Amino acid sequence: MARKLTILEVLLIIFFLTVLALDIFLMFFVLNIEATAFAPECPEIPESERIDCAPGQVVTEDVCRQQHRCCWKPVSDINVPTCFFPRNWGYKVIDSQNNTRTALEFTAHLKKLSFPSLFGYDVDEAFFTAEYQTSNRFHFKINDTNNIRYEVQHENINLFNRTNRAINFNYYLEVIHKPFSIKIIRKSNGRVLLDTSIGPLQFAQQYLQLSFRLPSATVYGLGEHVHQQYRHNMTWKTWPIFTRDAAPTEGMINLYGAHTFFLCLEDISGFSFGVFLLNSNAMEVTLQPAPAITYRTTGGILDFYVFLGNTPEQVIQEYLELIGRPFLPPYWSLGFQLSRRNYGGINGLKEVVNRNRLAQIPYDVQYSDIDYMDGNKDFTIDKVAFSNLSNFVNELHNQGMKYVIIMNPGISNNSGYQPYVNGSTKRVWILGDNGFVLGKGYPGWTVFPDYSNPTCVEWWREQFSAFNKILQFDGVWIEMDEVSSFLQDSDRKCERNSLNFPPFVPQILDRSLFAGTLCMDAELYWGLHYDVHSLYGYSMAKATHSAMENIFPGKNNFILSRSTFAGSGKFAGHWLGDNAATWDDLRWSIPSILEFNLFGIPMVGANICGYTKNVTEDLCTRWMQLGAFYPLSRNHNGPEFRDQDPAAFGEHSLLLKSSRHYLNIRYTLLPYLYTLFYRAHTRGDTVARPLVHEFYQDPATWDVHEQFLWGPGLLITPVLYEGVDLVKAYIPDAIWYDYETGVAMQWRKQSVEMQLPLDKIGLHLRGGFIFPTQQPSTTTEISRKNSLGLIVALDYKREAQGELYWDDGVSKDTVTEKYILYNFSVTSNRLQAKIINNTYMDPDNLMFTDIIILGMDKQPTNFTVLLSNSPTPVSNVNYNVSSKVVKISDLKGLVLGQEFSIGWKLPVSDLEKFNCYPEDPAVSEENCRQRGCLWESTTLPGVPTCYYDTIPSYAASNIQYLPTGITTELAYLGAPNSARAASASGSLSATVSFLQLSVIYHTENMLQFKIFDPTNKRYEVPVPLNTPPSPSGSPENRLYDVRIQNNPFGIQILRKNSSTVIWDSQLPGFTFNDMFLSISTRLPSQYIYGFGETEHTAFRRDMNWTMWGMFARDEPPAYKKNSYGVHPYYMALEEDGSAHGVLLLNSNAMDVSFQPTPALTYRTTGGILDFYIVLGPTPELVTQQYTELIGRPAMTPYWALGFQLSRYGYQNDIEISQLYDAMMAAQIPYDVQHVDIDYMDRKLDFTLSPNFKNLSLLIDEMKKDGMRFILILDPAISGNETQYLPFTRGQENNVFIKWPGKNDIVWGKVWPDLPNVNVDTSLDHETQVKLYRAHVAFPDFLRNSTVAWWKTEIKELYLNPRDSTKSLKFDGLWIDMNEPSNFVNGSVKGCSDEILNNPPYMPYLESRDKGLSIKTLCMESEQILPDGSRVRHYDVHSLYGWAQTRPTYEAVQEVTGQRGVVITRSTFPSSGRWGGHWLGDNTAAWDQLKKSIIGMMEFSLFGIPYEQIFVASLEMPNTRCVFAGCNWGPFIHFPETTTPWGQGDKILWPGIQPSRCSQEKSSRPDTPCCPTSTL
Repeated sequence: MARKLTILEVLLIIFFLTVLALDIFLMFFVLNIEATAFAPECPEIPESERIDCAPGQVVTEDVCRQQHRCCWKPVSDINVPTCFFPRNWGYKVIDSQNNTRTALEFTAHLKKLSFPSLFGYDVDEAFFTAEYQTSNRFHFKINDTNNIRYEVQHENINLFNRTNRAINFNYYLEVIHKPFSIKIIRKSNGRVLLDTSIGPLQFAQQYLQLSFRLPSATVYGLGEHVHQQYRHNMTWKTWPIFTRDAAPTEGMINLYGAHTFFLCLEDISGFSFGVFLLNSNAMEVTLQPAPAITYRTTGGILDFYVFLGNTPEQVIQEYLELIGRPFLPPYWSLGFQLSRRNYGGINGLKEVVNRNRLAQIPYDVQYSDIDYMDGNKDFTIDKVAFSNLSNFVNELHNQGMKYVIIMNPGISNNSGYQPYVNGSTKRVWILGDNGFVLGKGYPGWTVFPDYSNPTCVEWWREQFSAFNKILQFDGVWIEMDEVSSFLQDSDRKCERNSLNFPPFVPQILDRSLFAGTLCMDAELYWGLHYDVHSLYGYSMAKATHSAMENIFPGKNNFILSRSTFAGSGKFAGHWLGDNAATWDDLRWSIPSILEFNLFGIPMVGANICGYTKNVTEDLCTRWMQLGAFYPLSRNHNGPEFRDQDPAAFGEHSLLLKSSRHYLNIRYTLLPYLYTLFYRAHTRGDTVARPLVHEFYQDPATWDVHEQFLWGPGLLITPVLYEGVDLVKAYIPDAIWYDYETGVAMQWRKQSVEMQLPLDKIGLHLRGGFIFPTQQPSTTTEISRKNSLGLIVALDYKREAQGELYWDDGVSKDTVTEKYILYNFSVTSNRLQAKIINNTYMDPDNLMFTDIIILGMDKQPTNFTVLLSNSPTPVSNVNYNVSSKVVKISDLKGLVLGQEFSIGWKLPVSDLEKFNCYPEDPAVSEENCRQRGCLWESTTLPGVPTCYYDTIPSYAASNIQYLPTGITTELAYLGAPNSARAASASGSLSATVSFLQLSVIYHTENMLQFKIFDPTNKRYEVPVPLNTPPSPSGSPENRLYDVRIQNNPFGIQILRKNSSTVIWDSQLPGFTFNDMFLSISTRLPSQYIYGFGETEHTAFRRDMNWTMWGMFARDEPPAYKKNSYGVHPYYMALEEDGSAHGVLLLNSNAMDVSFQPTPALTYRTTGGILDFYIVLGPTPELVTQQYTELIGRPAMTPYWALGFQLSRYGYQNDIEISQLYDAMMAAQIPYDVQHVDIDYMDRKLDFTLSPNFKNLSLLIDEMKKDGMRFILILDPAISGNETQYLPFTRGQENNVFIKWPGKNDIVWGKVWPDLPNVNVDTSLDHETQVKLYRAHVAFPDFLRNSTVAWWKTEIKELYLNPRDSTKSLKFDGLWIDMNEPSNFVNGSVKGCSDEILNNPPYMPYLESRDKGLSIKTLCMESEQILPDGSRVRHYDVHSLYGWAQTRPTYEAVQEVTGQRGVVITRSTFPSSGRWGGHWLGDNTAAWDQLKKSIIGMMEFSLFGIPYEQIFVASLEMPNTRCVFAGCNWGPFIHFPETTTPWGQGDKILWPGIQPSRCSQEKSSRPDTPCCPTSTL
C-alpha cells in the first residue's frame, strides 16, 4: 500500500508545478514575441529557386504566413513550393577565425536569427569549421556549439594527415555573414560550385537542412533508389535515404543502401565536383531546377566533403580516397555465378549444376540460399533436404568451382540454438528497454547482432570459423542487413517518443522510421538505432570481412551485401536486390550499376533474369546477354518460380546458345576486367563506366543510361525492350570496332539504330585501346592456364594503349607484393609490351600466343618479334583487306612476365601516294616529317617524295541519312604526335576544327555535297544555280547512292545500276584550313575531260602526275599557264561508257592534280568545298544536266553565226570602210565587224577618237547592208580626267573597288593614257606604264549600284544624247581585260596584306613565286555583294569577268531591243548564260591551231558553246598557218579573223596596205607584237 505524502512534500510539489507552469508560459510568451517580431523578407524569388518551408506537409496560407512566417505564393505547378523560405532566415556569423582565402582552416560561431521554429528545439548557437584538406578536397561541418551530437565514426575519414597538407588548392571559400552562407569557388575559372545562400541553414535537434545552388543541372548519384535513368531529373524530385528492405520497383522509395554522394558535371570541359554528406540519419534530398539540391536530415551533424576533379572519373577517385577504395575481388568471382532460392534439395541443386556443365556454360560459382539451412537458421544445414551437402561442395571444388552461401543477421532466439546461446552469453545483441530487441526473420523470432560491437565481431568470426569446418564455403552473401524485420504493425511495440516518432519524417516508404525494421530507440554500440540504422549493413559487411579473413588468411574474400553505406565497397560487393522478371527491371539495372560504381562498389549486378515472376525465354536471353557484362554476373531467382539458368530451356534453346556465346566472350576478356578491378582497388576508377565519364565533351552522352562501358574501352549496347531488334543507341566520339567481326563502325558521335536480333548484343571496342585476353574455358581455374592474347584496337593515329594486371587471383596484398603489371602501347608501327612490375612468377608458364590488330588501314608486312633484343620474323600473319584486321597466331616464346615488342612495316605503293608538300617538289625530309607526313625518295618522275599518311585529319560523326540527303558533323582529330611536335612553320594556316557536311539529293540525276564551317561564316560563291527549292524525284529512281565513310572520313558516291564508285574521297590528305582546303577522290577511269581555262595538249586529261592551276589571269594560251577564265568542272567516263560531271563551286585560287591511281586532288586557298555532281548517264546528257544546273547558254542571234572580222590597229574609220569594200568585192561571206580600242580617245571607255569621228555614220551605212558591229569595252575607268562622266558618275554611285575599311579607290593602270601627254613609244613597256598611263579605277560589278551605272554608260555609248553624231549603234559588245587585268601589280602603291597576296599555299599558277596580285588587283581589295556583305578580292577575283558579263548582256538587249551578243574573255561557270568567249591572245603557230579544237570542245563542256579563236592570231601570222585556219575557221562556233596592228590584212587581202605595227603596242611584255585581246 502506498504511503501518504507529508505536507512539506505536497507543498514542494505544488511549488514545482507552479514554477513549471510559469516557465512554460514565459517560453511561449517569448516565442510568440519572437515570431511576431520576425518579419520575413519575400522578394520576387524565381519559382525554380524556392526552398520549401513546409517539406512533406500541406499547409494553408495562414499557417505559412502566421505560424511559419514564410513566404506564400501559389503557382500552377503543384511541384513548386507554395510556402517557401524568405531570404532572412537562418543564422549569422558572430565570430570567426582565420581568413578563408589564406588559412588552411576556418571557424565561425553562428547565432540563430529570430525566426520561428519549424520542428522545435532549434540549436541557438552552431559552430562552423572548414578545412582545406587536399588540392581537390574541401571539408566543412556544422555542429552544435554547446551539446555533443552523434557523428558518424568512419574508419577512413580520420586518416587525413594535416602535416602533409597540400599547398596549392584548386578552390577557395567565401563566407557571407548574414544570413550565414558559404560559396565554394573553383579557382581556375572563378565558377561558384556550391552556394548555400539559395536557402537557409536549419539546425534543430531533429531537423537539419542545408541547400546548395549548383552550376549545372547535370547531376548523378544519391541512393539507393530506382531512378530509372542515370542523370537526375531536376524537376522537384525528392529522394529519401534510409536503408530499407524494399524491392526495387518504380517509385521514389528508399531501398537497401544509403548513399548521400552526388556528382555534378559542370560543362563540356569535364570539370566536375562531388559532394558527400557524412550523416547516417534518415534523410531526404530534393532536387530542383534552379538547379539546386537540399539535404534534410533527422539528426547528427552537417558534415560535408567536396571533391573537385578535371573529369568525372577524377572526382570518383577523390571520393574513394576518402571513404576507401573497393576490395580486389578474387579472380574466380569474376566468372559466371548461379543461384536460386529453393532448389528442392540437393538433387535439384545437382541437376542444375550438371546440366549447365554438360552444356559447356562457363560457370564458376554456385550459390545456396536459405533453403540449405535447417529451419532457415544461420550456421546450420538441412540434413534431410541437403544431405551430403559438404561432399557436393567438395565435388564443386574438384571441378574448379566455388561455393557461396547466404547469411542473415537475424538469429533465432531458440534456447537450443548454439549461436544464440553463445551470443547471449557475450551479450552481442541489439538492446532495447526490456533487454534484447526481438524481431522476426526467416527463422521466426530473432535477435539481431550488434556488429558495431567488437565483441559481436569476435562472436561472428567464431561462428563462421566453426561452420566452415562443416561446410567449406568460399564466399558469403548477406541480406536482410538493412536491418530488416518481418514484424507487422500489430506486433510492433515501439514506444511513442521523439525517436520513433520524430517531428520531421522524410518521405521514406510508409513514412515510418521503424517500418520493416527495429524501433529507433534501440541501442547499439555505435549509438541509438535512430542514428546508426543505415550503418547496419556496413557494420555487418565489415564484420563478415573479418570473419572471412580469419577463415582464409592471406586471401581476397568474396562478400556480397544487400545493404551498403559509403565505404562498404572496401569489404563487399552488392546485388541490386529482389527485382522482378520484367523488361522494366532489366532496363533499370543499368543506372543502378553505374551509380554503385560512383559509390565505390564496382562489384555489382542485378539478379539476372529476375528474382520474382516467371521469366520468358526472350527476356532471359536478353538479360543473360546483358548480365554477361555486369561486373557481378549472377543469375538468381526466387522460390516457386520457374528455373532460369542458361540450360533451363533445353539444350537447343536460344537462351543456352546465346548465354554460352557471351559468357565465353566475358571469360575471354576477364584479364581486362580483372585489370579494371585492380585500377578500382588502387586508384579508385569505375569499372562499369557511364559514357559521360569518357566523353564528357559531348552533351549527348550526359543522358545515356541504356548503354555503358567496361572501363574506357568496351561499349556494351544491350536490347532492353520486348520484341525489339532495332536498338536506338548512341555511338560516342571515337572509332568503334565490332567485337565479333573486327570491322570499324562508320558511325561516330551520333544516335543510330543498331540491328541486334535476339541472339545479339552490341559489343564494340574503342579505338586507341589494347585489351588483354585469354582463351576461355568453363571455369576460371582452367582458363587461367590457357594462353594469353591481345586485341589491339587502333585509333585514327594507328596508336593504342592498355595494361594488364596479373597475380595468382586469390592472395591478399598481391598489389603491393607479388604481381605483374604490363603497359602495352602501339606507336610508329610497333607494339611494345613493357613491364612496370614483375614480382610474380606464374606457375603455368603462360605465354602470349595470339594478337589481333583492328583498324590496320594498309596491308602490313615484315612482322618481327623483338625478344631480349633478338629479332625473329613472324610467319603466321593473316590480313583481311575488307575488315582491315590482322591476326597473328601461334607466337612462340612471349612468356608472361617478359618484355617484348612486335614491329611491322606499312609500305605505300606509288599510286597511293598523295602529295603532302605540293608547294615544294624538292622539299627536304626534315620539313616533310615536320608536317607529319611520310618520306620516301624516288627516281620516278612525278611521284611525290613527301606524301600523306592515311591517318585521318577529321572524323565524321552524327551521320544522319535522311530521305532528302545526309548531314554529318566533322571534327578535327589533331595531328599525329610527330606533327604535333613540329614547328608552326609547317602549317598551311589555321585548321578549322568543326565542319558540317551536307548532302542534298536535288534530283534523280543530280546531287550536291558541301563541306563548310557551321560556326564561322566563310565565303561562299554568290553564283546562283538552278537547283529545285526542295529535292525532287523518288529515291527508287535516283541514279546514285551516297555513303559517308569513316576511318578515314570520306564520301562515296555510287552509280546504282552498275555499282561503279564515281566519287570516293576516303583518301589521305583531306584538309580544311582557313587558307588551304584540299580533298582527293579516286576516279572510275583514266578518261577525264575539262578543267580550265588552261591550254591542254589533248582533250582528255593527262593522268600521269600532272597539275593545273586555276585563277583568272591575263595570260595568253600556253602550256600549264592559267589563263583568263576559271572552270573547276570535269566530265568523267566510267568503264561501261557511262559519264558523270563534277563541279566544285569555289572561286578562290586553286589547282588540281592528277595521278595514275587514277585519282584527282583539289587544292584551293579559301571558301568552302561545294560540289555538284550530275550523272548523265551519257556524255551529252551530262552536259545537258550541267547546263541545266548552271544555266543554259544564251541563244545567239542568227547573224552572230556568220563570219566576223577584227583587228587591233585600225588607224581610222576610213580603213574599216576600205576593208569592208574589199571584202564585198572579193565576195567573202562576212557578217560582223569588230572594233578594238582603236576607236576610243586615248583608250578611254565610252569615248570616240577624232580618227573615228565618222564611225557612227559608217556603222549606220554598213548595217543598212545587213552588217553588224561589235565594239570592245574594258572595265578600267580612268580617274585622271576632269570632264569624264563615266568616272564622275561612278564616284557618285560608289561603284569602284576600294580598300577595306576606307573610302579610297584601289588605283591601277591599264590602257588609258594620261591627258595631254605625248607617249614616247621607244621606251620599254614598264617605263611607258609608269610615265604615261592614267590611274584607273575598277568597277565592282558585284555591287547593285555598279550594275545600274554600267548599264547607263552603255546606253550613253549607244545613244550619246549629248552628241548624236557620236552615238555608236552597236549590235553586241566585246568585253576584255576583265580578269581583271592590271599593268601594275596590285595597285599603284602596292599591297599591304602579305598573307592574302602571298598565301601560305600558292597554287600551281603562272608567276606563283610573285604572289596572287601579279597583273591584277591587291587581294585585300574589298568588294560588295548584292546583299551588302563585304568580300575580299582574294575570294571573288575569278568572278570579275562573270560579274561583268550579265549586266553587259542585259544592257545590250535593253539598248538594241534585240537579242544581241556579248563576248567575254574571263569566264566562270554560268557565264554562258550571258556571253560567248574567245580563247584569247593566241599565236600563229600550228600547235595553236590544233589546241584551239581542244579549247572549243572544253568550253562546250563548260556551257559556253559560243566560243572562238583568232584564226590569224595576234602575233605575226604564218601564211600557211593562216590559210589552214581560214579553211577550218568557218566551222567554229563563231568564225573570226583577228590580226595584229598592220599585219593580217596584208596577208589576207593584198589590196589593203596597213600601217606598220606600232612600237607602243609591241611593247607589251608577254607578246612580241600588238598585245591586246581583241576579236
